[in-house]
Amino acid sequence: ILGVRDIHADHAASHIGKAQGIVTCLRATPYHSRRQKVFLPMDICMLHGVSQEDFIRGKQEKNVRDVIYDIASQAHIHLEHVR
Repeated sequence: ILGVRDIHADHAASHIGKAQGIVTCLRATPYHSRRQKVFLPMDICMLHGVSQEDFIRGKQEKNVRDVIYDIASQAHIHLEHVR
């Protein structure tokens, strides 16, 4: 947008965009869950023994929190790449 032509800036912007997308998905989870939809990676959910139904029912057990933590950690990793 600003006319910056730098591969390092492009790389940083890519990671920032990925982190922002992950966080936006996490923040929208309660909204979507109330509408019977879950847009979280099922491989991470299955790793912790969590189903889509657990999110739809609003469960807040440790395994559900672990899913959220793992996904949020991915956003943090992208931010670390930017730094």
